[in-house]
Amino acid sequence: MLSVKLIILTFLGVIALSLAASLAQATRHGDLRSDPGGWATTRRDSAGLAPDPVSHASEAVVQVYAAPTYGWKGVIAVHPWIIFKRTGETRYTRYEVLSWGSGDKVRRNRNLPDGYWYGSRPHLLVDHRGADAQLLIPQIEAAIRSYPWPATYRAWPGPNSNTFLAHIGREVPALKLDMPANALGKDYRSLLHPVGLPPSGRGLQLSLLGVAGVTLGAEEGIEVNLLGLNLGVDFTPLRLRLPFIGGLGRDNLQKE
Repeated sequence: MLSVKLIILTFLGVIALSLAASLAQATRHGDLRSDPGGWATTRRDSAGLAPDPVSHASEAVVQVYAAPTYGWKGVIAVHPWIIFKRTGETRYTRYEVLSWGSGDKVRRNRNLPDGYWYGSRPHLLVDHRGADAQLLIPQIEAAIRSYPWPATYRAWPGPNSNTFLAHIGREVPALKLDMPANALGKDYRSLLHPVGLPPSGRGLQLSLLGVAGVTLGAEEGIEVNLLGLNLGVDFTPLRLRLPFIGGLGRDNLQKE
């Protein structure tokens, strides 16, 4: 009984410390400040992370980005998207899921390929170039077409923008997608399919609607999910996977 209480207290302590760290980080970068113009006046220009598509016309590119969501929600979650271009193309194609608007939530080219997400600088999660990227693109397009919830969006527990990218990762294991622990909604699964692949596409995941579960993945390591809050250990590279801040260690998602 004592050990169970200790585990619970440890879990709650980690959650509290992660939330405090995320709040401190957001405050330091001004993400919680009210903007007189609201979301419409926040920064949306290029972050300069994607290779120039014209000068790299001879090279295929596939990249995945994530950035803290707008306003207070950026303290607890991120918004991801995927961009790609084939060999010979001089423009990127961007796909993501957006909550606003009716009909299909899967949107194409609604924002700049590597643009700031309503004031937040994106972080590069995946970067494939050349022949490998060229082979990935048709698989990614097929995964986008097979997304099970194109007309549904729920911020919690999903399906949402993170659910969309996680679906692509499961369908395209060669993408080697490693979504951060604060990608709320990445673990959402239908009650009809509670067991399957993790977002990396390699490993095993048990998840009940993204509310409770466990993941053993090639990119994720070991991760436990409770109410959408993820806690675990990643071994590639070695780091802690934490709610709110994503991770602690090498290559963790940070606001810059």
